[in-house]
Amino acid sequence: MPSSPPLTPLAAAVLHVGDPERVLLIECGEGEAALFLAREFPSARVRGIDSSEEAIRAANRRVGLDPEGRIAFKQGSSRSLPFPADHFDLLAAVDAHPAPAEAARALRPGGFLALASTRAAATPPGWGGKLLRRRLGRLGFESIWTEAAGEGSFAVLRLRGGGAPGLAL
Repeated sequence: MPSSPPLTPLAAAVLHVGDPERVLLIECGEGEAALFLAREFPSARVRGIDSSEEAIRAANRRVGLDPEGRIAFKQGSSRSLPFPADHFDLLAAVDAHPAPAEAARALRPGGFLALASTRAAATPPGWGGKLLRRRLGRLGFESIWTEAAGEGSFAVLRLRGGGAPGLAL
């Protein structure tokens, strides 16, 4: 039986985040998921960060010329996001996760955190996932949707405080 496409959990997760204007993808690799998010949200500005300089170069080559400046990549760490506070409507990660305090800082109130796993039955997986969920809860995140998708799973959390663009709460 053929395996499901690797972005299936992310595709399922973004069905629950409304219509964000500013999106950040954590550990974006060569940009495949960021390009998917840009197609999914055609009016959003999508940013990707990755700790690997080589991955960022590859991602920039994939984007080519982007005259509108909708998609951009930057080398950076999920433990110290190189963006201002309350800047993003959606933070997304595939097989990675941001530092909880940084996610809370970079997301605007009412913004969403979409965590997708291409291989795990629960996202985030294992004991580390339980600890991460607890830390996120203490910072004001509430789980709004978790589900298996393809061969993986996803979790969508919302940062309390305010509404979200394009989504009736």
